Amino acid sequence: MPEVTINGPEGRIEGRYLHAKTPNAPIALFLHPHPLHGGTMNNKVVYSLYHAFSERGFSCLRFNFRGVGRSQGVFSRGEGEMSDAASALDWLQTKNQDAPQCWIAGFSFGAWIGMQLLMRRPEIRGFISIAPPANMYDFSFLAPCPASGLVVQGDKDEIVPPDSVEKLIEKLRQQKGVTIDHRIIPGANHFFHGAMDKMIGHVGGYIDTAMAESSAADEK
Repeated sequence: MPEVTINGPEGRIEGRYLHAKTPNAPIALFLHPHPLHGGTMNNKVVYSLYHAFSERGFSCLRFNFRGVGRSQGVFSRGEGEMSDAASALDWLQTKNQDAPQCWIAGFSFGAWIGMQLLMRRPEIRGFISIAPPANMYDFSFLAPCPASGLVVQGDKDEIVPPDSVEKLIEKLRQQKGVTIDHRIIPGANHFFHGAMDKMIGHVGGYIDTAMAESSAADEK
């Protein structure tokens, strides 16, 4: 799991990159929770997502937003972090120029940044959004949402009320051409303490199904 240094808008971005063993593998980028509330690329949810994708043959990159760990800069209320994510994706694509698919996965604040990146980068084919903070940030930019994806949340989330995410899901599902899969994990809190395996099980199953459907479509 080599350490990598990426040139970002504010200087150095610290990352961890795992290159797939097979050639022309799909790629995935992972975005961590709020930098001012202890969020880092080593967050357990982010780390678990990273390995769920790598075990399925993806080349994977997770990184620290500006001001976190050895990444340079200071917190920028989302705008700067969005630029960091774009730079990280540029780096990942440069290392994998023949990747057939690009996915993005984010947790909490990282889910909000990830969905913004999704709107700006049409090459992103799928997304995983874990506990998106629909009560804290405006997600109205998802009009329309450009790709299908999975949203996972615990029904005991003490930071993001489940009903706020339900309202977001309802709006996204009214749009044509995309499918939003919503999984609620009974008893799980915002950080999925004691429920990490269940959360990752849902994510892994979704990836497997999506990739199988994509392969079948490509063969037609």
